[in-house]
Parts: sequence; C-alpha cells; structure tokens
Amino acid sequence: LMKEKPVFGTSKCAQVGILVHNMEKSVQAYAAFLGVDVPAICQTGEYEEARTHSKGRPTRARCRQAFFYYNDLQVELIEPDKEPSVWRQALDEKGEGIHHIAFQIENMEETIRLGESLGMKFLQRGRWNGGHYAYLDASSTLHCVVELLENGDFDL
Repeated sequence: LMKEKPVFGTSKCAQVGILVHNMEKSVQAYAAFLGVDVPAICQTGEYEEARTHSKGRPTRARCRQAFFYYNDLQVELIEPDKEPSVWRQALDEKGEGIHHIAFQIENMEETIRLGESLGMKFLQRGRWNGGHYAYLDASSTLHCVVELLENGDFDL
C-alpha cells in the first residue's frame, strides 16, 4: 500500500490546543491526569508584540495559556479574553474542548496558500518571541482548526 507524503511536509503533530473557561481549574485537572507538576500560566503579548489578526482584521485579543508535555506532544490550554478572536468565538459557540491540532512547518505563506487551495479558510495569525502561527479552518474535512507553527523571527 503506497502512502502519500503528508500535506504540510511533516508527519508529526506538535500540539493539541484546548479551550477552557477557567485556567486555574483546568491546569489542576490536567496536571493530575497527566501526573505532572502544574505549569506556569502565561499570557500572550499585547498587540504591538503579537500583531494578532483575526479574520483579516487587527485585534487586541489575548489569551492565557498553559503548556503540558506528554512525551513529545505539547498540550496547550487556552483561556481567551473577551476581544474578538477565533479562540473567543469557538469558546462562545462550541464551549470548552479541543480547538486545534498544530504542525511545525517551514514557509508559512506557502503553507497557508496550500491549505487554502485544499479548501481551508485562513482565520487568524500572530507571533510570539521566537516564531509565528496561523490558524486554518479545516472543519469541513478534518473537523477542527489546523494551526501552523514556524520558528524564527518574522515581521507580520
């Protein structure tokens, strides 16, 4: 049986992102379930640093995050603020639960175009100190959002 090359050039899922209403309660539950220490809770940067754009428009949206490591899979808990974002919209419309699966990629712009050519809608992008991300809506085929992660120093 011949297997095709993975669409985004990687066969490794880097992260699963989970939306939560209450970060403090959720980090306790995940730490107990995974048998690990409670991680630090951090917050995404202000707009001037993160350059977050959601649905084509700049947004001051931020979220609180906590990261767990389960072998080489990162589990990200996300508690969004009230500003417009795909996180806030998904939490309001669908409630808590899995938001995205993420893949480490190279060449963000080319990979976004590839996803769009496959029917995935570009939703949101931003950066952190050390890289940038983009969300693509793959709900019609994969039933979730796909996050693209690229390390490096990028201007948005």
